[in-house]
Amino acid sequence: MKLIYTDSLVVGAGLAGLRVAIASKERGLDTVVLSLIPAKRSHSAAAQGGMQASLGNTVKGMGDDEDVHFQDTVKGSDWGCDQDVARMFAHCAPKAVRELANWGVPWTRITKGPRQVVVNAEKVTIEEAEEAHGLINARDFGGTKKWRTCYTADGTGHSLLYAVDNKAISMDIPVHERMEALSLIHDGKRCHGVVARCLITGELIAYVAKSTTIATGGYGRIYEVSTNAIICEGVGQALALETGVAKLGNMEAVQFHPTAIVPVGILTTEGCRGDGGLLRDKDGHRFMPDYEPEKKELASRDVVSRRMTEHMRKGKGVDSPYGPHLWLDITLLGRKHVETNLREVKEICENFLGIDPAKDWIPVRPTQHYSMGGIRTDATGQSPQLKGLFSVGEAACWDMHGFNRLGGNSLAETVVGGMIIGKYVADFCEQNTLEIDTSLVETFVGKLQGEIDELIDGDGTENPFELKQQMQRIMMDYVGIFRNGPELEKAVSELQDLLKRANALGLKCKKRHANPELVEALRVKRMLKVALTVAAGAAARTESRGAHAREDFPQRNDKDWLNRTLSSWPDANSLSPQLEYEQLDVMKMELPPGYRGYGIDNAIAHPDTEKREQQIAEIISQLGPDANRHQKQAAVMPFDVPESLKSKNERLSDKLNSGAGEIAK
Repeated sequence: MKLIYTDSLVVGAGLAGLRVAIASKERGLDTVVLSLIPAKRSHSAAAQGGMQASLGNTVKGMGDDEDVHFQDTVKGSDWGCDQDVARMFAHCAPKAVRELANWGVPWTRITKGPRQVVVNAEKVTIEEAEEAHGLINARDFGGTKKWRTCYTADGTGHSLLYAVDNKAISMDIPVHERMEALSLIHDGKRCHGVVARCLITGELIAYVAKSTTIATGGYGRIYEVSTNAIICEGVGQALALETGVAKLGNMEAVQFHPTAIVPVGILTTEGCRGDGGLLRDKDGHRFMPDYEPEKKELASRDVVSRRMTEHMRKGKGVDSPYGPHLWLDITLLGRKHVETNLREVKEICENFLGIDPAKDWIPVRPTQHYSMGGIRTDATGQSPQLKGLFSVGEAACWDMHGFNRLGGNSLAETVVGGMIIGKYVADFCEQNTLEIDTSLVETFVGKLQGEIDELIDGDGTENPFELKQQMQRIMMDYVGIFRNGPELEKAVSELQDLLKRANALGLKCKKRHANPELVEALRVKRMLKVALTVAAGAAARTESRGAHAREDFPQRNDKDWLNRTLSSWPDANSLSPQLEYEQLDVMKMELPPGYRGYGIDNAIAHPDTEKREQQIAEIISQLGPDANRHQKQAAVMPFDVPESLKSKNERLSDKLNSGAGEIAK
């Protein structure tokens, strides 16, 4: 048995994982990162539009601050998020953007004076302040009150990943590539590391560590069509699930992005609509103002996806061999803008569609895009059930997104969450010891080796590729944008049948080293369990909240369903997850549940909402008229972040208002 010890082990080399590793290494901790692929090929590189941070530099961002960003995030989550975490995030986002600039990210900058932009299909001229010249720019995104999304053209994720990976390289942080973690080593109370398999040699290696951080991204590839990279299969979530102890949160909360190209499902960034792009139907009609007259194309993602689907159901979609679609029109932005700020979109359209988006409309329809659910953690990023197990980024349910994520908040979460949680991971490593129990390690290595032996030497007949394809089709057909009871129950039943069949997997290729069929067989059973947590959670949640839209229960029900779904799998032989619920306490919320701003307000109110609103009003009144926004916020809902991140954020508006660069009230 090969055993490698490190203080801080990170599984996943995307932005979130690398940022945690950097925080660990900064403390002098021995740090190792495991990755399926070279770090710079991680799915983080696919993020196009930008990351949200309330810098307030551009004229369209003036007046923005942590309060506005927090409110947008909570409303975007449809009141499903952890408001403490949303506050931590909004507070630290500006710090992360500026840190990234220091690490070499070439943020698009503001040029003083007049510039032309497209707002509501009309070209308008805005005047940027002389004092803003050279500061980080921002574009508009859905569900936000201010222009807050910082960007580098439409290759923001690429720029960030290269800068952060280069930072990790400069710190000599080792990334063990082509390594797949397949089991957590634990004693039921404490995580001791992982058992990983080398995808090249087939060797099993035990990585033992004080802390283990899962940063493996989302689980989009349990669906047939997804904007996710093919490595985003939910195995990280399955690692926690298969402990029987750690719990997953809100797995039914799955986001569909409005504008993926047809038929391949590659994303065209929300920056297309943020910069002024329009959605049109088969008649060329701009239909979003008919449904959402205020926000139009820049309503929240879940809302736009549902409106697009409703419009196609009315027969307004464009017929194609791949089913109906709608059009994304960015021609009005002009060729210079498209080739400068949307150049990746242009290349995608040229290479995969054979069209020029500067003059041709882009065929799009909603496609699975993001996983709000994941490994349930507390505000420090640690699993409440398994000490030493941390999770960050899309792999986690930290939970700042609730039931719907705002565009630009995901890329931000990777580096902001990585910055915050990385410090807590380092604290944990410094404050805790670990007794290395080789017999425990051997148990988990032996169990995984037995699973591999059974696949190689057994007489199973089920094809892992076929099972995976059937699972993906079930999820696409029955657990999509609109959901209903009969289809969800059918999904659960059919997924359970597939899980039974997965006990009889067989391989045609008997190699123990580089063997894609073996890789698929090891993953598919784990993916089926993840898919069942999504389907079972969706079937049980009899309300509509954010991206979880039940046609048979169209109301958001705060009275009965203001909670977080927790999924676990304590019986390894069970065909269903165990579901329980974590209540959200309205009396601790800074922003009690209210009208989100889309469609009719049909929510069933929580009995404590009015009481909490009155309590907040009393707290504010007791502070007196001279209290500033920071004092008010702290009195209503105090939150904590690591000491080094507590300082206030300064903005251009503060300088302009005070004349001395002091933080304004």
